[in-house]
Amino acid sequence: MKIQEQNNKILQQNKADQVEIIFYTDPLCCWSWAFEPQWRRLQYEFQDVIICRYKMGGLLPAWTNYNDPLFSISRPMQMGPVWHEASMTSGMKTYDRIWVEDPPASSYPACIAVKCAELQSHEAGVMYLRMVREAVMLHGKNIAKQDILLSVAHSLSDTYPGLLDTDKFEQDLTKNDNGIEAFRQDINEVQSRNITRFPTLIMRSSNKPSIMITGYRPYSVLLDAIMQVAPADYVIRKPASKEAYINYWKNITSRETEEVFPGTVE
Repeated sequence: MKIQEQNNKILQQNKADQVEIIFYTDPLCCWSWAFEPQWRRLQYEFQDVIICRYKMGGLLPAWTNYNDPLFSISRPMQMGPVWHEASMTSGMKTYDRIWVEDPPASSYPACIAVKCAELQSHEAGVMYLRMVREAVMLHGKNIAKQDILLSVAHSLSDTYPGLLDTDKFEQDLTKNDNGIEAFRQDINEVQSRNITRFPTLIMRSSNKPSIMITGYRPYSVLLDAIMQVAPADYVIRKPASKEAYINYWKNITSRETEEVFPGTVE
């Protein structure tokens, strides 16, 4: 996947041909994880025009004052059934037992870690967000813990040599306020836009009204929205084969493949 290369190419185009998507999310948001098949498909099919910026929402400050009236959640054990529901609804495997075995105390550390990676490059931030999601959603790792966040950084650096300076990442995460300040800016934007649910996407392009999409949605909703703001003559890209799509993303679940190639889910 060459996200930075694509974004650099798009930035050189006429602004009228660009679709900017601001993606408000959180590494600990199960519905954002459930949404990955549709989101990845959109990124692939509209890769020539999309510019995406991720904003971390700070879903879970701490359990001492957390209350989600929509899902009746005020303590960790109540989060497991919501994760299970997201998994059953979407088909994305989710390690919901973490909320009994080793529940994360907050999503703030992971949000800050994503911003620390993003300080080095857009691509590093995107890849770190994906890998920290996989750590908790697939492998049941407590991403509120500093050692887990550092381990993800080292895994990213090992998998994609040269993408992330782990020493700088650790400095920004543990020794200075660089990551905290970047996260604070995201939180301020989330609050100023009155965004309370994740995922939330804002799509916009030149001379066209912005479109906001909130919550887990099928691909048809995404497609309808982006067609309203994309260039009229844009041709949707389709992968040549299942193998080509898998190779494009590298780390991909069977459900994400099935979104584009129905009938392939395990």
